[in-house]
Parts: sequence; C-alpha cells; structure tokens
Amino acid sequence: MKLATLPNGTREGRLVVVSRDLQSAVDASAVAPSLRAALDNWAAAEPGLLALSAQLSAGDAKGVFDFDPTQALAPLPRSHQFVDASGFLSHGDIMEKAYNLTVKKTPGVPILVPRQGDDFRGPHADFEFPDQDDQCDFEGEFAVITDDVPMGATPEQALSCIRLVTILNDVSMRKHLFREIQMGFGLIQAKPATIFAPVVVTPDELGTAWRDGRVHLDMRVSRNGEWFGNPNGREMNWSFGEMISHIAYNRRLGTGFVLGSGTVSNRDYGRVGSACLAERRAIEALEHGDSKTAFIHHGESLRFEVFGDDGQSVFGAIDVRFVGTADKRAE
Repeated sequence: MKLATLPNGTREGRLVVVSRDLQSAVDASAVAPSLRAALDNWAAAEPGLLALSAQLSAGDAKGVFDFDPTQALAPLPRSHQFVDASGFLSHGDIMEKAYNLTVKKTPGVPILVPRQGDDFRGPHADFEFPDQDDQCDFEGEFAVITDDVPMGATPEQALSCIRLVTILNDVSMRKHLFREIQMGFGLIQAKPATIFAPVVVTPDELGTAWRDGRVHLDMRVSRNGEWFGNPNGREMNWSFGEMISHIAYNRRLGTGFVLGSGTVSNRDYGRVGSACLAERRAIEALEHGDSKTAFIHHGESLRFEVFGDDGQSVFGAIDVRFVGTADKRAE
C-alpha cells in the first residue's frame, strides 16, 4: 500500500491512496482525514486503506484522479519526534580518515541525534537557504515511521511497530556542523528542514527488498541531472528494529515517530558513488589530497529515487531546486 498527502489548506493535508505505479490516486478522507489521523488509530484505519488500495489496483475505485507528485507535501508534514541515525559505519569511517577525526564510539551502540520534526518539506518545493557560504550539503537516507513503541521493546518487537517506509534528503550546512558538535550539544544551524519523498509505503510493498530490518535497494542520487551515486541500503550496520529498540530502552515512542537511517553508504564507494556530498569530498581528499567537488549553490537541483526489482519507482522522487531566501521571497 502506498500513501501520500496533498494540500488542503490545513497543516496536516489530506490523505490519499496511491497506485503502485504512482500514476493515480483516490481520496482516503472517508477512512482518515490525514496520515497523522490514520497513524493515531492504525488498527481501525488500515483495513479501510487496504480496501481502497485493492480497489485502485483492480480499477474499481471511485473518484480516481491523476497523482501529481509535484503537488505533494511531505507524507507526514510534521512529527512529534524525529531522530536521525548514522547507521552506515562506512560513511563515518570515510569522514574520520579524511579529516583525522576522533569520534568516541561505544561498540554496538548506534549514533543517534534528535532532529527538527515540525517542518518536513515536500519532494518538489524549492528549498531556500540564506548563504552559499554555509556549505550546503545533502544526505540521501531511508526512513521509517512507527506506531506506538513500548518502553523496553526488543529489536523484533520494535521492527513489528514499523508501519511505513520512505526516503528523505537530510540537508546539512557543513560550515556550522563542526562548531556545533564541538560545543557539546545538539545540531541547530547545521541541520535545517528535512525533505521527504512524495510517497510512504507499507513494508510489505517492498517485497523481498525489505528484510533484516533494512531496505535492500539502491538510493539513486543525481546532481543537476548528472549521476552522483547509487549505494544500497543493505549495508546498514544496525537494523531499524535494533535502532528503535535502543531508543526505546527507557522511554515510550509515540505513534508517528520518524527514524532516519543516516547517509546510505557502501564500502565499494569507488563503484557505487555516494549519497552525500561531504562523503565524496572526503574520498577525494583521501585519494587525491584535496577536495574539489563544490558544495551546493543557489540554483542547483538534486534528485533522489529508489526503484524496486520491477523497475518501478517505489517512493517517487525527491527532486528539489535550492534557492536563496531572497529569491524565494521574490517569487
């Protein structure tokens, strides 16, 4: 089952069920007015949403319309809690070697950071940032959205609480990152709003690509229409279930909790490229002694997309143009 959120003048938007090929959709407001409402009462909402999805697939749904991902909001426009992980150790290893970083790691413990959850951006809306000297970067990630997770949940229990899967672009401003890390508290100016794909899917929609609590598919990234990388999600060092279990050790997680995987990164980066600009710059520094790939400038565009084994786009594309705040105000 695939779900999306379209604008309707409210903060939460209206929920729609989307066809597997992402070409058509049907309004789901009779079941739940928004994805937030559906998640808050998933046991009651899921059967009705599945029925709409089946009708849409069979050509029996009423009120079918063309699905336009350029009009979509983030599927869940805001969340009470968003945590981002650094689930791919290969990414951290590259950065540490290139810049002689000393990161205090605890074996077996994932690196996690609380993030902003009140302003999730849609997949095609222009993304504004004030200053090109902020060293704008991107990080292609997989993400999951959960139902309520009880305190002390095991990895298996936590995995069973995952309701939806999607992808995101974790925008980073590298100029501020090390300064804020060295101050010893959280990331603020280094981590502005996050951009989400137009569609979320239930885990079963991924078929055999969803196993071991990981997405075994390529994250395809292009910059200004040129290939940047296609690392695969299978190399995540902790499963989503393991990371959620770690977070839930001494707390309950409320429905709508969002967990990002961290930058998708593979050991074979020479062949598959990267899903993060800073990672490519670090590889250049390691291999050539200098980083030559520039950070994102105003006017550039990025595209992130994942294709299933059937060749179809799974979540739709994140396809965003980066602009200056002055340019945005002038529109």
